[in-house]
Amino acid sequence: MKILGGDSTKTSGQSVALDSVTVGPNRLRTIIRTHSLAFYFILAFLITWVVMIPYTLSVWGIIPGNWVIVEYLSSFGPTLAAITLVGTIEGKPGLQGLWKRVRDWRIGWPWFLLIFVAMPFLVLVGSIVQPGALADFLGMSAQTVVQYPLYFLIVAVVGGPLGEEIGWRGFALPRLQPRYGPLWGTLTLGVLWACWHLELFLTPIQGGGPGTGWSTFFTNFPIFFVFVVALAIVMTWVFNHTRGSLFASICVHNDVDAPTYALIPPFPAVGRTTLILGAAIGYGALAILILIRTYGRLGYQPSK
Repeated sequence: MKILGGDSTKTSGQSVALDSVTVGPNRLRTIIRTHSLAFYFILAFLITWVVMIPYTLSVWGIIPGNWVIVEYLSSFGPTLAAITLVGTIEGKPGLQGLWKRVRDWRIGWPWFLLIFVAMPFLVLVGSIVQPGALADFLGMSAQTVVQYPLYFLIVAVVGGPLGEEIGWRGFALPRLQPRYGPLWGTLTLGVLWACWHLELFLTPIQGGGPGTGWSTFFTNFPIFFVFVVALAIVMTWVFNHTRGSLFASICVHNDVDAPTYALIPPFPAVGRTTLILGAAIGYGALAILILIRTYGRLGYQPSK
């Protein structure tokens, strides 16, 4: 084997060693492509859970300081994992395609009505039907209504949807559906998505932290689990009907996060857990309807 700029009398053993170094990255890329889902979920969990550690430790008084900014940064684990793997597997064209889907807002007016009217309404209805929710209702001020679009935009960027959806629906779902089918692929993603939040249940964000125990966790997490799986079904249905628009996915995800800031203040009896239960009720009903109407296909059309 002749090596440019080198001695053509090199031994075959040296040539083989050099050749293995040359093809090494390509082989690694092939392995990652073959097991892309496993690599993705491991990396998404790892980034988020490791970044969250300082915040979790500070909540429990193990380390000093206010680490709340770390919690916001940790929400970008799924998106960072997706960008890393798409860049490795597909390079610049893959990253450009991912970004194009984030900017794909031309989804049709019926889907805008669903996202910005119907789905927040389902969360509201699911919350107020719970006992005591209306007892101390303070009224919905014009200021709250006007400020809601601003809440929606801010929360979409820093509150989780942008940090998660480029990964969950941008990378994972398009690979899960062809392999496992729309329903089982969605359920797989829903279960993993719910479990990805587990560390948050050690903090006040999901009702945990000092002074709480297993009883709190076994109350809050099952409600959250049902909510996330129901939302995953709804989001797959929207995803499949909007040509895989990540703009739509980010907005649907935000239909739960944004109401935390807009709906809870007028309802003193509604807390974080109550709101999640409300979302589980509203989205659970919608998810069941979608499953019945689509026979579990969720609008999925396999590529030929």
